[in-house]
Amino acid sequence: MSKYKVFVMRHGEGAWTKENRFCSWVDQRLSEDGVKEALACGHLLKEAGYQLDVVFTSLLSRSIHTAWLLLEAMGQEWVPVVRTWRLNERHYGALIGLNRAEMALNHGEEQVKQWRRSYDLTPPPIDESHPYFLEIYNDRRYSTCDVSKEFLPKSESLKDVLERLQPYWDGTIVPEIKRGKLVLISGHGNSCRALLKHLEGLSDADIVDVTLPTGTPILIELDENFRPTKPMQLLGDQKAIQAAIRKVEDQELL
Repeated sequence: MSKYKVFVMRHGEGAWTKENRFCSWVDQRLSEDGVKEALACGHLLKEAGYQLDVVFTSLLSRSIHTAWLLLEAMGQEWVPVVRTWRLNERHYGALIGLNRAEMALNHGEEQVKQWRRSYDLTPPPIDESHPYFLEIYNDRRYSTCDVSKEFLPKSESLKDVLERLQPYWDGTIVPEIKRGKLVLISGHGNSCRALLKHLEGLSDADIVDVTLPTGTPILIELDENFRPTKPMQLLGDQKAIQAAIRKVEDQELL
């Protein structure tokens, strides 16, 4: 029997998606399609009668903007939005900003696939010579973190993402859910995948095959011990959702 519900969603499509580039911790806005996705998600939840109590986002604009647009579409702009670096996208290290197709040419498709999809393989770390290093680590938003800037990651595997995310889930988000609040998490492809691995009890091998479309709310129902009571539900038109998943998978092959 379900006692708790929580929504997890990947933000709307980002501006760099059309360029097929690793965005990661570089701050990018939503694309026009991403704005439409976020609004559509809000309308979907409103029509289903959901009333949110709190939304958690990363510190990146595409995650925050998605939350704002979703709440606007729901007519629930007053709902608090809580931001944390622990929901940031996976840190792709030295790969940040690179075109995925160029990566495949330079390093081989199999190596790029392993960097992108394996659970515990970490890409080469970013260093001060990287063109986006200063933009990321001199950003004032990271002065608000619960760790100092020098201890922020320089590269991450999906396993690393879960390790920095889970304490926040356990210590901050779970208590809100236990108080009876309906929570939505506006995260990123990999922060959402990491959380779903934890909640759904997926194996290291099974999470490799999980692809999340942008702008699609996922309903998770949990029992009193925070174990899933039924498979996660991707809400919306199922044909459109499958097409969106194929689009993401096709981009990874370019």
